[in-house]
Parts: sequence; C-alpha cells; structure tokens
Amino acid sequence: MSPITRIGIIGAGNVAARHADVLSGFPDVSIAGVADPDLRRAQALAAKHGSPAFESHAGLLEAGGLDAAYVCVPPFAHGTPEEDALSCDLPLFVEKPLSLDLATAERIAADLDRRGLPSAVGHHWRYLDILYQARDLLGDRPVRLALGYWLDKVPPVGWWLKPDMSGGQLVEQAVHVLDLARVLVGEVSMVHAVPADNSTAGEVDRATAAVLRFAGGAAGTLAATSLLVRKHRAGLEVHAEGITLELGEERLLIDGETVIEADGQAKTRVDRTFVDAVQGREADVRAPYQEALRTHRLALALARSAIERKPVTLDQRLEH
Repeated sequence: MSPITRIGIIGAGNVAARHADVLSGFPDVSIAGVADPDLRRAQALAAKHGSPAFESHAGLLEAGGLDAAYVCVPPFAHGTPEEDALSCDLPLFVEKPLSLDLATAERIAADLDRRGLPSAVGHHWRYLDILYQARDLLGDRPVRLALGYWLDKVPPVGWWLKPDMSGGQLVEQAVHVLDLARVLVGEVSMVHAVPADNSTAGEVDRATAAVLRFAGGAAGTLAATSLLVRKHRAGLEVHAEGITLELGEERLLIDGETVIEADGQAKTRVDRTFVDAVQGREADVRAPYQEALRTHRLALALARSAIERKPVTLDQRLEH
C-alpha cells in the first residue's frame, strides 16, 4: 500500500474546500490540517475531513508532520504563507493569482529553485482534455488571431472590488484565459489595456479591453467585465488558416459547428499530478510555479497598462 501523503491547507474558502474534497478522495492522501484567520471557517472545513484547525498558517506548520502545503488564500495574502512553508522544505501547491506584485512571486520562485521542491499552480484549464484536442486540431498551423474574454459578475467575496486586495479582474480572473493563450498561441511581447470609466471611485476596473501582440506574430484581444448579473462566458477563440476553435472550461467548439464537451476531470487531474510529484512519481505537472510566473507577468503587465494608459512591452529575457 502506498504511503499516505499528509497535506496541510492554508486558507479555508471555496477554492480550498474544492481542493480538500478532491484530495480527500485519493486513497493515498490525508488532510492533515486547515488554517485560516477565520477560525470558525477553518474548523468547519477541518471537521469535514477529520483534521485539526488552526487560526494561523504558522500554527499549522509548527504542528509538523506535513508532506506538502496548499496555499489557497486571497491575492493580498500571498507571500508569507509560501515563504514559511518553503522554510519547512514543503512542496507547494499555490492557487492563482500568485501575488499582487511581481517581486513577491519572483522571490518565491527563486526559493523553489534553490530548494528543488515540487510545485504546482491551480491553472486547471491546462488539464482540460479538450485543450489537447485543440492543439492536435491546430497541428502545425500557427494561430494568427486570438480573442479572449471573461464576461462575468462580481464574485461574492468582500475583497474582490478593492484594487489593493484583488489586483483587479485581469489578475484575479482573466489570468486563466491569458494562460490558455500562452499554451495555444505563445508568449506575448506587447499589451495595451484600456479600461472603461468606473461608476464607483476606488473600485477595480469593471470593464477592460486590451490588445495583445504575440512574439510569434499573432494579434490578440482580451475583453473583461464584472458588470453582469451572472457569468456569461469565459474562454478563448483562436483562428488559424482554415480553422476556428473556441475553447472554454466546459467545451470546445470547432468551426462554429462541432461541439466536444470536456470530461469534467481537469480539477481532479491538477491535484492528482501534484500529489504524484510530491510522492516522487513521474508526474505531468503542467503549471509548476516557475511556468505560472510567466502568466503572472503577463497579467501584471496588462494591469499596469490599464493604470498607466499606455502600451507595455514584455521583456522575454526576463522569462524565468
């Protein structure tokens, strides 16, 4: 029988609960503890999985006995939990976005490199079975036009509309689409984001349109809004010679006619592959921290462009 991998979860929100449910379904994994500043929330999630609750991640780490840590905290809370877990030489699974700033994420990536520890980031769209069908359909044909979109409502968390807590929609939500674009189209060399005027001062941009120039020569756009009453759609449409593909979390649409539904297992695969890596097995981790950092740089460049009201060039020499 395989040894049990003991995982500590930092954060007890909805995403942490989803990971805990998936992980607890693996016969070789146990939830060893849950930490959250809201102790009642930590206790509720911990009780569901028969594990202790802690009011701080420091308490969870000091209790010891962990094989890996999941960091599922809001954007503004990243940094210290990862650094403290790494000081305990724990492999890290980090939910996106990586941080509000680039320096924090760069520091964590460098520490992971020094320690040679397994890592993964929650870009579960990379584990969509339909994504690799899309790549097969494109074959050697380069994408020449990419249209990304995240058209949605405001998530039901109090910090989301505050720029200094969420980083805005491009960083907190549309980063999934940007990551998908990097997989299907390639690296981005220039962005120019134009935000709409806000009706409420001090909020994150509620609507943004952006132009992207890909290093391989493709042109792209990204549209994002949180003004709706429900999620309308989120995904990426790509055009290459003789083919159009539209890909979202649930389906692949080919040439506007043929629909292939996703198998619904991406959120399980992203956790399973990380556990396999922690256990020293061959593991198809598609978004280790250093790879996710490239997408994070792109999202932050778009956010900067929206603030500065001018194009931003990405220096590919900085790619980690």
